[in-house]
Amino acid sequence: MNDVVPQQPPPPSPADFDALYRGDFDALGSNPQPSEAAPLPIRFDRVPWDIGEAQPVVRDLEADGQITSEVLDIGCGPGENALYLAERGYRVCGLDAAPTAVDIARERARNRGLEEAVEFAVADATDLSGYVGRFTTVLDSALYHCFAEDQRPRYVAALYGACAPNARLHVVCFSDLVPERFPGPFRISEDNLRGTLADAGWVVRRIERTTYTTAITRGDLQTPTYAPLSEIVAGLDFDGQDRMLAPAWLATAERP
Repeated sequence: MNDVVPQQPPPPSPADFDALYRGDFDALGSNPQPSEAAPLPIRFDRVPWDIGEAQPVVRDLEADGQITSEVLDIGCGPGENALYLAERGYRVCGLDAAPTAVDIARERARNRGLEEAVEFAVADATDLSGYVGRFTTVLDSALYHCFAEDQRPRYVAALYGACAPNARLHVVCFSDLVPERFPGPFRISEDNLRGTLADAGWVVRRIERTTYTTAITRGDLQTPTYAPLSEIVAGLDFDGQDRMLAPAWLATAERP
């Protein structure tokens, strides 16, 4: 008898993310995340990556002179990274497949008087034919790891096509140090990240370990909602605001 190989659930879809941004947390919970382990019984009560400000790694990249206009924030979500860069004078375009995320980002831009400084639009990240050769910097803050293995080459090729020569790409994605039962998308190995980028024509300049700041706090883990996570994340770090830090890669690559 042939052994039956268990199939992973599909990666989250734009509809799943849109439900999350609408606050329909039950809809997201009904779709298991890609993992061979049994799913945790967690019902999110917030968007777990919306920390209400730019990711610290993005602020560090900007401070280090690694950002130049014109910037694409791909998978921009509610827009905090894009708004942070727009406030500092960069021309920024934020794209996301979830219409509700784009609506939230536009509202935050209006509330901060930045509606003329940043553009937000709904788009498929694997088809950027409307943006050919436009960008000099691309920021992927936690999108790469949402794609299944067979989707990633098309995605990074689309980014390549949307960039001008000598453009720079920064990818922040969950690493293979993320605990297996941590709810979320795929864990990414360094070899996978490096190989997928190189195969699409990107010249990889560096890949280093970093962390991705979540909206889940140490205090949350003491509540019934998030208690199932406590043992799983026992080895993870927290920042000065007690926000949980997920192990991640920071990859920087250039388009020749």
